[in-house]
Amino acid sequence: MSSEQNTYQASVSCFDQPGQLSVQQGRQALLDAIVSAKHPGRIRQPIAELVGSVLAEDVISPINVPAQTNAAMDGFALALPEASGDSFPSEYQLVGKALAGHGFDGELETGQAVTITTGAPVPAGANSVVMREICQPGEGVVLIEKPESLRLNDNIRQAGEDLATGQVAVKAGTRLTPAHQGLIASLGLTDVAVFKPLVVAVFSTGDEVVAQGQPLPPHSIYDTNRYSLIALLKKLHCEVIDLGILPDQEEVLAKTLADAAVKSDVVISSGGVSVGVADYIKTALARVGEIGFWRMNIRPGRPFAFGCIGADLTQDNADSAWFFGLPGNPVAVMVTFMQLAQPALRLLQGETGWQLQAIPAIASEKMRSREGRTDFHRGIFSLSAEGQLQVQTTGTQGSGILRSMTEANCLIEIGDEHGAIAAGGSVKIYPFADLL
Repeated sequence: MSSEQNTYQASVSCFDQPGQLSVQQGRQALLDAIVSAKHPGRIRQPIAELVGSVLAEDVISPINVPAQTNAAMDGFALALPEASGDSFPSEYQLVGKALAGHGFDGELETGQAVTITTGAPVPAGANSVVMREICQPGEGVVLIEKPESLRLNDNIRQAGEDLATGQVAVKAGTRLTPAHQGLIASLGLTDVAVFKPLVVAVFSTGDEVVAQGQPLPPHSIYDTNRYSLIALLKKLHCEVIDLGILPDQEEVLAKTLADAAVKSDVVISSGGVSVGVADYIKTALARVGEIGFWRMNIRPGRPFAFGCIGADLTQDNADSAWFFGLPGNPVAVMVTFMQLAQPALRLLQGETGWQLQAIPAIASEKMRSREGRTDFHRGIFSLSAEGQLQVQTTGTQGSGILRSMTEANCLIEIGDEHGAIAAGGSVKIYPFADLL
C-alpha cells in the first residue's frame, strides 16, 4: 500500500466485535472502520478509458451545453408576434434554412420562417420551432395546419440548458458509466482525474483445493472461489494479484500475508476462517496483523474475518493492507462478498453515495428461514401478468451449490425477524445487475 493510501482512525479497535452480528451491524462496522480511509492516489485518465473508474475531483463544465440555442426537432423556426397572446397567424414567409453545423445568417422579422433541422442553431428573431408534420411548405411560404397549437419557445433547447459554464457536470466520488463518459466527452475534455485502481491480492486455502488442469485426488475439489472473486473484483475495476492456492500451513500463510500487504491495498482469502482444526488463517493473521473473527447471523456465510495486515493502519505505512477473510463454501463466498466486502471496497475506492439496491418483491413460493438469522436465497425475479414484481428460489439452497448462483438473477433476503416466508409474503431482493 502506498503512503497515499488507506488509513483509519479509531480510539478503540474496530475489529473487536462481541457476540454474533447481524448483517446490517457487520456491514456498518466495516464501513465505520474505513470511513476515514485515504483513497488511492490520483491519475489522469483519457475519456475513452473512464468506464468503471471512480472520479477523484468534480468535473466542471468549461462550456455551455448545448453551446448555442438550437432546434429540438426537424421543422420550421418561426418568428411569432409576441404581443398576439395565444392566437398566431397560419402563414409565414420562408426566407432560408438553418442546418446542423450551418446557421442562418441574418435575423428573422415577425412573420418570417426558415427550414430547420434538429440541433441547428435557432436564428436570431425566431422564437418557436414547429414540427414539419403539421406544416405545408409552399412557394416562398410555409402554412401551419393548426396555428392554435403554436406556442412561444416551443421545441427550442436553450444554450446552457443541460449544463452552464462553470456548473458541476459530474461529482467527485462517482463511479463512471458510459453515460458519464459521453457527458464528459460533450464538454470537449480529453482526460479527467480518477482514483488509481485498488490493488487486491486474492488466494484460496486448503490442502483439499486443487488447481485446474491437475488430476483430482480423492477427497479433493477444484478451486472455484478464487476465480469467482477475481471476476467480481475486476467488475469493480480493481487490479488483482492472484496468489493462487495456499496450503494449510501457518508459516506459509503468515509469510504470504505479510508479503501481500507490501504489494496490495487489500488482501482477500477464501476458506480457513472457521474453527476447524486445520483452519490456520486465524493464527497466521495474529502473527502479522490485527484481525477480528466475527460470527455473523447470516446464511450462507457465518464465519467472516476483517482487519489489517502489517503495521497498524492508524499509521501511514506502506507495508500494510486491509484484510477480508471469506468463508470457504462457493455460494457463501459470493454472498458475503456482495453483502459485506463490496460496500467496503467501493468506499475504499473513493466511491460515494452507493448503496446496495434492495427492491421489495412478492414470494411466489414458501421460503424457509430461521428467526434471528438473515437468509440469502438465490432467486429468479420476474413480472407477473398483473405487473407485480415476484420472485422464486432456484431450488435447493445449499451453500456449496454454485449452480444456484448461475441460475439466479438476484439474492432474496429473508430478514432475521422472520421464521419463514409464506407464498404471497413480502421479501427484499438484490438484483445481480451491479456485479453479476
